[in-house]
Amino acid sequence: MRSNLAGPRLLLRRLREVMAEPIKAQERLDKIVVLIAANVVAEVCSVYILRADGVLELYATEGLKREAVHHASLRVGQGLVGLIAAEARPLNLPNARAHPAFAYLPETGEDAYNSFLGVPILRAGRTLGVLVVQNQSHRTYLEDEVEALQTTAMVIAEMVAAGELEAISQKGTGLDLSRPIHAQGVALAEGVGLGHVVLHEPRVVVTNLISEDTDAEKSRLTTAINRLRLSIDDLLASNDIAAVGEHREVLEAYRMFAYDQGWIRKIEEAIRNGLTAEASVEKVQSDMRARMLRQTDPYLRERLHDLDDLAHRLIRELMGRDHGSAVDDLPQDAIIIARNMGAAELLDYDRDKIRGLVLEEGGPTSHITIVSRALGIPMVGQVHDIVSLADAGDAVIVDGDAGEVYLRPAQDVQNAYAEKVRFRARRQAQYRRLRNKPSVTKDGVEIALQMNAGLLVDLPHLTEAGAAGVGLFRTELQFMLASSFPRMKEQRAQYEQVLAAADGKPVTFRSLDIGGDKVLPYLRSIQEENPAMGWRALRLGLDRPGLLRTQIRALLMAAAGRDLKLMFPMVAEVDEFLLARGLVERELKHLRRHGHAVPEKIRLGVMVEVPSLLFQLDELMQEVDFVSVGSNDLFQFFCAVDRGNTRVADRFDPLSLGFLRALKRIVDKAGAAHVPVTLCGELAGKPLEAMALIGLGFRDLSMSPASLGPVKAMLRTLDAGRLAARLLPRLEPGHPEGDIRDFLKRFAAEMDVSL
Repeated sequence: MRSNLAGPRLLLRRLREVMAEPIKAQERLDKIVVLIAANVVAEVCSVYILRADGVLELYATEGLKREAVHHASLRVGQGLVGLIAAEARPLNLPNARAHPAFAYLPETGEDAYNSFLGVPILRAGRTLGVLVVQNQSHRTYLEDEVEALQTTAMVIAEMVAAGELEAISQKGTGLDLSRPIHAQGVALAEGVGLGHVVLHEPRVVVTNLISEDTDAEKSRLTTAINRLRLSIDDLLASNDIAAVGEHREVLEAYRMFAYDQGWIRKIEEAIRNGLTAEASVEKVQSDMRARMLRQTDPYLRERLHDLDDLAHRLIRELMGRDHGSAVDDLPQDAIIIARNMGAAELLDYDRDKIRGLVLEEGGPTSHITIVSRALGIPMVGQVHDIVSLADAGDAVIVDGDAGEVYLRPAQDVQNAYAEKVRFRARRQAQYRRLRNKPSVTKDGVEIALQMNAGLLVDLPHLTEAGAAGVGLFRTELQFMLASSFPRMKEQRAQYEQVLAAADGKPVTFRSLDIGGDKVLPYLRSIQEENPAMGWRALRLGLDRPGLLRTQIRALLMAAAGRDLKLMFPMVAEVDEFLLARGLVERELKHLRRHGHAVPEKIRLGVMVEVPSLLFQLDELMQEVDFVSVGSNDLFQFFCAVDRGNTRVADRFDPLSLGFLRALKRIVDKAGAAHVPVTLCGELAGKPLEAMALIGLGFRDLSMSPASLGPVKAMLRTLDAGRLAARLLPRLEPGHPEGDIRDFLKRFAAEMDVSL
């Protein structure tokens, strides 16, 4: 029997009337299944809703035994209903019993029925339940009947999302939409944050599902698609978009989907069946998302993100909403969740209200990670599909130490993390009490503890944490946050503010470390197989001397009448430093010749982070005023281990014999030449590793502000001389050193060193 083509539209109109009635959720659902059964000419219509425990519970039925409601159930993957939930696609069978997945539920009385049509109840690609119709006769349901059932399932999905069905179940387990989720990602910025979800690109909630005028909805769709296509074409034609690169590839993918006739025909079909244009886009996207999520091809899964973004853009066009992030009206405990975002976008938010950041993408060396660490915001990246799983306002916990995210956490998890936060706060209070205490070991060895910085917002930490100065100021962050290359005056103003905020404490500026993996959107980049070891930092600066000279001149003018400490990164040969020093001397002559004030004292140094310098230390020490060990890059180059690659990042220990010998060599050569040496990087900020560095002879360490307290607490309980006496012999050839990390732990326990 062929259903009336007007059926879906008529059904939706009647459903709208039912949705408007002031009745209880169970009564509303009971009326809905009666309407569907009549419209599809089915003897049975049933709704199964997915619970938080992974069970599909019968919530309403017309045609089966009513006493089975809230008692009959199937697990995901069990029976035909469970198969639909697992695969998120319709199942249309003339003889259900012949299907190998058929599972008979005697309590429902369904033994008399043969034909079966079931569709998933989807929202944003997530399966919330299954809608089923059945008949005694052996028949295959028609395409428009399948479409009608899928369209109707959207209405039920909104009932679930609105929380209407939450209290109906007699099992007390709650629904899957609200179930707690524990997701594992990659720890990118330490700390723990408890709060509520703020979606960086807020999803537009489509509340107007059912159309009044099909032709008007088609016209709205055509207009919106044309506007969307035009905006993408304009972006691609813009001079702001490079001819090649990731940004262009994403926009090309958007354009491909925006002009795809198959996608548009599916949306038009949903409009013909009675949905509004925006509800049709949401329905088609939800169907496609559910199917693509089950693909194993990584390319297809990646394209899903592009299609998601495009669908959201189209819905915004249809509803007249702006494209952009939710930087206003933040809750006091905002946890920002995004697929990805730029560093500048993070700074648009009110820092005082952000408790954490979660990304589907992001890596240890990305711009957003660097800024998040600088701001002290706990961050977890590479959390699969978190944007779709989260809804605005959901409770969430971000563990930036373990790389874990708890979405809608259970009460016991919340309690445990609340205690962890309180414990960290008590520890931080203890550390703050140490900030004015001398940074001296038990046996009287003075250790200078400095902090790493890169933004003006970092500078208040100098006083708060009791740092002796800024051992590393990453000048590239200013460039990464700008929309165009900062002019000399802008750079000078930034450096003047930094020196003023330091209030007389020393600041060591690092010249631009851009290029490689730190790509500036306005600076044309080149494709490199090994960007970390490619055209970056001083290499780029020497090849583009205009960029480096502009920065040098800005620093010299900003430090007029003060001391200036400037070091150059990624130096592999002493001659590279000599060339850079020549540029400084040239700019000094220029400023003096034109009557500009210059720094009272200039000290130039090198970051030791390329292993080749380990074998040029004698020559290097004759030329530099100071050296700074960049422990992060030096270690990854020393061991040929990419610290951004989770498969190998933890494979080698920085407290291994070979690396400690290399560090000791730097300390010895610097000491013999009376050249000051500092160590910057993650190694300095961990109490056990910092203890090892002090044992090697380092007396100046620079770290993140949050690490200053724990490291100071450690060194004030440490006998540096006794540690050196027991550690250094273990570095000698032939010594049965064993595991040095284990030795340090035993020493700390034996000597009651605070770790």
